[in-house]
Amino acid sequence: PRVVSFSSTKMSPTNSSQYHREHRHRHSSTYRYYSFAVTAMFASAATRSAAAYSIGKSAFVPSAGASRVAAAASRSASTTSGAFSRTPTMYADPGQAEVILVGCGAPNRGMGWYHAVQMLDKKCPHASLDFIVEPWFMGPGGEGPGGPEFKEWQAESEAKYGVKFATSLDDLPPPTAPRLALISGRTADNPRLLTESIAHGSKCIYLEKPGAPTVTELEQMAKEAEDAGVEVLMGYNKNVCKYVRKTREFAETVPGSHVTFVSNNAYENTPESLGECFERNAEGMLKNMAIHELALLVSFYDVSVDNIESVTADKEFSSMQALPGPSGKEYTDFDKIKFTIKTKTGKEVSVAADRCGGTDSYATVSDASGEEAFRYYMPDDEDKKLVEELTAKYPTAMPYFFTQDPDYITVKERVAKHTVDGEPAEGIATIGIAVETLKVAEYLTPILQEQLQ
Repeated sequence: PRVVSFSSTKMSPTNSSQYHREHRHRHSSTYRYYSFAVTAMFASAATRSAAAYSIGKSAFVPSAGASRVAAAASRSASTTSGAFSRTPTMYADPGQAEVILVGCGAPNRGMGWYHAVQMLDKKCPHASLDFIVEPWFMGPGGEGPGGPEFKEWQAESEAKYGVKFATSLDDLPPPTAPRLALISGRTADNPRLLTESIAHGSKCIYLEKPGAPTVTELEQMAKEAEDAGVEVLMGYNKNVCKYVRKTREFAETVPGSHVTFVSNNAYENTPESLGECFERNAEGMLKNMAIHELALLVSFYDVSVDNIESVTADKEFSSMQALPGPSGKEYTDFDKIKFTIKTKTGKEVSVAADRCGGTDSYATVSDASGEEAFRYYMPDDEDKKLVEELTAKYPTAMPYFFTQDPDYITVKERVAKHTVDGEPAEGIATIGIAVETLKVAEYLTPILQEQLQ
């Protein structure tokens, strides 16, 4: 990557002219006068909006999007060139999106960290990871569990790749290429992070599942992004998985077929391990681990809250526990769940998810008599060699990173390319799909809990 100092060097025509021609209508003065442009864009909206926003169990009020964006833009305007005003930094080459990773997490455990590893290793040609925003491990969590490991990885990444780290989006300079924000922080922080990403010049946002804690908040985020002309695409990688495609194709050849999607994680089956999992993923299994399968149902099987005729838990398979997390607070969640949904339009599909089921996910197709006719694993034999190589390279990382490695790359690359050229990101779930998926998760959770009591 080339090097530029933001204090003295402006963006060169070679890497910016095409981008300016194509996107001047959306970010007319963003790159040279970014702070003033964003402030102006939202000043009138902020003036008209008298209501403030509230954060907590209630969702943002209707005026919240404009208010939050205006506040973030104002902070940006007051910080002329941020933490990088005198610091050389890399930037995207022509044809690449300038990526900000918002929420990295701990090395070997955080999904954001694995996204970073893939982009720094140049696995996504259209993505240039230029900035990593990590407020926890560069702040209060720096001396706690995972903090020293993060600092070591940060120093290594800065030295080897030139990527710049910050504690806040407010510290970043204006974009010098189509900016893609990859938000992989805590679910509860996503509404604020989306607002700040919009205010800081993002053309597109890659939002990790489930997107927001509640449907209401996610709907508000979708409206906020639409009003700002910013597209939000979701990290539902199983929508592009090989095993999903092959299962659906086979099911079409079997009269009266029934598909079951099975998702496994490799947590230890102990109160300590599951309690930590429950606390870290406090939104619950259906909004976390199994949300990928629910997105498949929404995308391909006509499942929606309005179209669900019935849902039936498999009580023999399923388990729900109340366990204390590391903080001592108790959390109730499924450690494994299996259920079948029937729709009003005549479709039927099943999902099984097990926190302690191992590293493989798969799907099965049964015929009209209930006999299994097809099973396809992720990873398949073709991908197992890659899993072995990645396990050797990152022996302490979460195993599910490796089984889904090619799909993570596919989603990021398609979103990054779309950010640059505007062509459709084939197979990538939109925030609209995410809203419907989250609605299904919220609908199913109390019903399944009641059936298992």
